[in-house]
Amino acid sequence: MKTFNDYIKCLAVVEERGDVNPPVAGISFDSRKAAADLIFVAIRGWKTDGHLYIPAAVEAGCKMIVCQELPAELREGVRYIRVADSSEALAKLAAEHYNHPTRELKVVGVTGTNGKTTVATLLYKLAGYLGYRAGLCSTVANYIGDTKLDTTHTTPDALTLQALMRKMADEGCDYCFMEVSSHSVVQKRIAEIDFKGGIFTNITHDHLDYHVTFDAYLKAKKGFFDGLGKQAFALVNADDRNGDVMVQNCSARKRSYSLRSMADFRVKVVESLFEGMHLELNGKELWTPFIGRFNASNLAAVYGAAVMLGWNENEVLTAMSTLRPVDGRFETIRSSEGVTAVVDYAHTPDALQNVIEAINEIRGTDNNLITVVGAGGDRDATKRPVMAAEAVKGSTKVILTSDNPRSEDPDKIIEQMMAGVAFADRSKVLCITNRREAIRTACSIAQKGDVVLVAGKGHETYQEVKGVKTHFDDREVIRDFFGQL
Repeated sequence: MKTFNDYIKCLAVVEERGDVNPPVAGISFDSRKAAADLIFVAIRGWKTDGHLYIPAAVEAGCKMIVCQELPAELREGVRYIRVADSSEALAKLAAEHYNHPTRELKVVGVTGTNGKTTVATLLYKLAGYLGYRAGLCSTVANYIGDTKLDTTHTTPDALTLQALMRKMADEGCDYCFMEVSSHSVVQKRIAEIDFKGGIFTNITHDHLDYHVTFDAYLKAKKGFFDGLGKQAFALVNADDRNGDVMVQNCSARKRSYSLRSMADFRVKVVESLFEGMHLELNGKELWTPFIGRFNASNLAAVYGAAVMLGWNENEVLTAMSTLRPVDGRFETIRSSEGVTAVVDYAHTPDALQNVIEAINEIRGTDNNLITVVGAGGDRDATKRPVMAAEAVKGSTKVILTSDNPRSEDPDKIIEQMMAGVAFADRSKVLCITNRREAIRTACSIAQKGDVVLVAGKGHETYQEVKGVKTHFDDREVIRDFFGQL
């Protein structure tokens, strides 16, 4: 078993107190899980500071502390290591503990406001179709080969992430495809991952509750590409004006994909129906059950990444025709009366606009679009009126409702959304706080040929109100109304 001295070789030590050198069984940044044979790393988090819990970790028997600031009281028999950045130290220690698993995997990260889950998941599925064993780390679920693991964060903490990668490597995975959140970049969760490629989908208004400014959010995303090495590839969306910004100062091989302009990987929508799209990818034809120009862009990213990984282009195109949409992403449910319901995870203004535009390109001019949408509580409040404005702009009727209000008052959230609706458009809007009632109301007023869009929660199977999670699935509510349960 390695000792503490073996571990701290990977750290840039600023100051050191104490001389014990016990064997190490693991690492923790939660004082409630601290023990004599664990290294406790004090992390300065967004909501709390782990340095406050150093005494509790020591009381629990921990003899090894890594921190950014030494505590006022230094206990005998305890060794304290001060570093400049304990979040980065956690990533280094985690990688050391799990023997650097990403050196044994080809890891591709996908970042952006929208499209991360779709692109990462489709690459994972594509790899499997082509005979590779792959892992997936995403918002919806984590996978090791065909084994599904539940997930709670877009990108897990560094310790969980390295443990997951170790399992992937040990179980023979060739690749890992993962979503890379802006939070994970800033918090150094991905600091010790050896990426073979990075993909940028887009960047729009989101997460300003955490990053405060759009510029800080942009820099967080760019930080991912700044860290890519020369042996990696960087594939960016040329249709997003910040695509070039992402790869400034990036050492990786740079490539681009686009719907609208010159790029290394070009996609063109030849025909679009509710059943799917006829596409051209670099001049080669493809039929796909995906819908919407935003999904055409996602598929171009998948194709481009597959080519950059060295996969056979013709085999890739054949495999791509078998891919199906990710759960809760433009998922369609049709009633026997001819009403089409669309469930989508769209929870940002841009994502909502994309889904509405995709529906409006397909639906008949005599048919209506009824949109049910809310906004999450304890998250970026500035996007709430913008979400409502986007919904009203492209819909015949809008029903504002609860999403996951969490600790906030759902009626207050709806009031904030209504602030984005012009007085002249208020006759188009209903406010129904109960989400189940809102969805059923939308379905009940829809006529043959109409489309009901239920946005914001997508694949989620719960609703969180006043901190309590209860089972709730938009798709179940729709199917129940349509008599399909």
